[in-house]
Amino acid sequence: MTATAAEDWKHWSDGRAAAVSALHGQLALTGTHWLEPEPTGIPGLPGRWWADAEGVRARATAADGITLAGAPGPVDGEVLLRPDTDPAADTASVGDLLLVPIEREGELALRVFDPDSPRRQSFAGISAYPYSPEWAVPAVFTPFEGDAQPVLVPNADGKDRPLAVTGRIAFTVAGEHRTLTVSSAGRRLSGVIADATSGADTYRFRFITLPAPDADGRTLLDFNRAYLPPCAFADHFICPFPPPGNRLDFAVEAGEKQVLTK
Repeated sequence: MTATAAEDWKHWSDGRAAAVSALHGQLALTGTHWLEPEPTGIPGLPGRWWADAEGVRARATAADGITLAGAPGPVDGEVLLRPDTDPAADTASVGDLLLVPIEREGELALRVFDPDSPRRQSFAGISAYPYSPEWAVPAVFTPFEGDAQPVLVPNADGKDRPLAVTGRIAFTVAGEHRTLTVSSAGRRLSGVIADATSGADTYRFRFITLPAPDADGRTLLDFNRAYLPPCAFADHFICPFPPPGNRLDFAVEAGEKQVLTK
């Protein structure tokens, strides 16, 4: 293990803890409220909220104190909030609360991030295995023919949703050849995995991210950077479970393990 590799991993690990515990980080999520076409109230928020073909709509008065990001003053009347799938996505705030509209498979919801959430207040870090260079292994990416293939997988909220996968990576660990199904995340690759530690020493599943493959499909699978999904930090996130074939039959004793509390 080189000092640079260990230092890079420590920097990544510290950055992870800082990001999830930020003012409006993953630990601050207190609700994901799915909206219907009819205006309705959301517990703890002023105004009326609903969904239409363009996004999330809100109706409020200036006294309600709902402010659209970038707007000069509070909402006074009706306003559109474009969801996170829109290139020009909107957010809003009410006091310290951050309001984020999202869209998933055509359904719209409003997420509420509260810096005073109990999860954020009780956070004491993320446990992880010590860095080990043996868990950083070469991998080769082979894309599927054609477009991304949707695979129906269970999600943390109990619903089955399609996960768009684009190919497989092949790698060798401890002399054993294995493959994992992955998705494209820009030029990089991402995957959802479980292994023999899942649900015991580690959370029930974890995410991985790989560098962009080169022209021959070569990349690096670094299990030291296997990380906890957002739903490990707050119950209101929607996280896909591993697709078929991504439950490894050996213990991956590398990467993040569990959320620590005070």
